[in-house]
Amino acid sequence: MSIDARQESDLQNLQQIVSGLTEGVMLIDPDQTLRWANNAALKAHGVRTIEELGHDVAEYRRRFHLRYRNNHLLDHGNYPIDRVVAGETFSEIVVEVTPVGGTEPEWTHQVRSMVMTDEDGGPERLVLIIQDVSDRFEAEDRFEQTFNANPAPALICRLSDQRFIKVNRGFLDLTGFDRDDVIGRTAYEIDLFNGADQRDRAKQCLHDGVTVPQMEAELGMSGGGTRLVIIAGQPIELDDQDCMLFTLADLERRRLAETALVHSEARFDRTFQMAPAAMMITSREDLKLVDINPAFERMTGYDQDATADQCVTKLDLWETAAIRRSMEAELRSTGLIASRDARLRGRDGALIDCLVSASVIEGGTHPCVLWVLQDISDRRSSEAEMLASIEAVMKDASWFSRALVEKLANLRVPPSSAEHVKEVADLTPKEKQVLGLMCQGADDARIGETLNMSRNTVRNHVARIYGKIGVNKRGAAIVWARERGLNHGGPVKTAP
Repeated sequence: MSIDARQESDLQNLQQIVSGLTEGVMLIDPDQTLRWANNAALKAHGVRTIEELGHDVAEYRRRFHLRYRNNHLLDHGNYPIDRVVAGETFSEIVVEVTPVGGTEPEWTHQVRSMVMTDEDGGPERLVLIIQDVSDRFEAEDRFEQTFNANPAPALICRLSDQRFIKVNRGFLDLTGFDRDDVIGRTAYEIDLFNGADQRDRAKQCLHDGVTVPQMEAELGMSGGGTRLVIIAGQPIELDDQDCMLFTLADLERRRLAETALVHSEARFDRTFQMAPAAMMITSREDLKLVDINPAFERMTGYDQDATADQCVTKLDLWETAAIRRSMEAELRSTGLIASRDARLRGRDGALIDCLVSASVIEGGTHPCVLWVLQDISDRRSSEAEMLASIEAVMKDASWFSRALVEKLANLRVPPSSAEHVKEVADLTPKEKQVLGLMCQGADDARIGETLNMSRNTVRNHVARIYGKIGVNKRGAAIVWARERGLNHGGPVKTAP
C-alpha cells in the first residue's frame, strides 16, 4: 500500500473514531481547505454539510462572524481557524458565532486546537475541537441578570482565594459600599460573620466549600456602625470556578421594631400602673382577668392574688348579670364600650357608680380587652344634693329671671332625656302666647278668640310647639311651660 493510500486509510479511521463524539471536530488541510467535520461540528454551526461551512478558511470567515463575549469582533487572522492554520495550539477560547445575515449570536463555542504532524515534524492535519456551550452561557447570563436584578443583597466569593468576584446592587445599597470597595477583597476583610454566634463554623464551611447555614450577624457599614442581617452561603460553580454565593436579609428594621415594641410596652405598663382611674385587662374570649392596676385594687378591694386567672363572671363584678351580658354583647359586636354608666360590685359587696369604657386590643396571639373604670360615686352624690336644692328653690321661682329659671329647669331633667330639652328662645312670640294661654286652661276656641286667629291656625301653632319642645300631649306642654314661667297669656317677655 502506498503512503498516500495509507494516509487516506488512517484519515478514514480517524473520521470514524471522532464522528460519534459529542464534541465537534473540524479537520483542515495545511492549504486551508476544510477537509471534514463531524455531525457535532455541523450542528454547532447550524448546517448539515461540510460545503455549508465553506470550502476553505476564507469562505468560513465570510459565512460566520465571530466575536468574544466582551463584544469584541475577531478580525482576519484572529479566528481560531486562522490560528490553527498558522500552527498555533490553544485551549478553551470562547467565541460567539453569528451566521452571515444575522444580527445576534446564535451559538457560543469553546474551541481548542490540535496540530497533527508528519514523520518530518511538519503539519499534516490541523484540528479544531469545538464544544457548543450555548446552553451553559445562556444559563450563566440568566443567572447574572437575576443576580444583579435581585433586590436581596448578594455577593459571590471565589473559594480558591476567598475573594469576592461579584456583588449586586442590593448589597451595595444596604452597606453603602462602592463596587470597587468589595470586588477583589477577601471574606475576612469584609467580615460577613461579624458578631455571629456560629462564626467559627461559618468560616470552616467556607474553607471546606460546603453550605453555610443561616445565621444572624452584624454586617459592617461603609460609614461605620453595623446592621443586623441574616446570612447564608451556597456553593456554586461560576466560569468553571468553585464559588460561594452569599445571600443576606436585612433584619435591622425588625430589630428596630422589636426595640420600639419593648419601649412601647414599657410605656404602656408604666401608664397602666400609674393611671388614677381603675383599669383591668381581660382575655377577649372568656373575660379572664390578666392584670389589674393599683387604682383598681384601691377602688374594689381586690388585689392581684384574688384576681389571678379569675373570670369576671366568677368575681361577680357587675351589679346585675343583665349589665354584664349587655356589655359582653356590645364588645362582641363593636369591640368598643364608650363611657357607659354601670355599677361595679366591690370585694365587700358595696356598689360603686362607674363610667365604663373598654376596647379590644388585637396585638399578640391572644386578643385582650382593656377596661377603664372611672369612679363617679362622689359626683352622683353631688348631683343628688344639687337636685334636692333645686327642687326646694323651684317651689317658688317667681323672683328668678327667665334665663335662670330655664337653666334650673333643664338641670332637673334626667340625663337620659336632657337631649330633648329645648330653650324658650326656640319658640316664636306667637307660639309663646299660645302656650301661655294653654297654661291658663284656655281651649283652642278661646285661644283663637283671644289672639284673633282661626281654630286651624291655633292647632297648627300647637303642633309646632309640641314638635319644638319634644312632647305630644297638652298636659306635658303645660308642665314644660310652667317650669319655665310661661303661665300667662299674651306676649311673653324674655330675659335680658
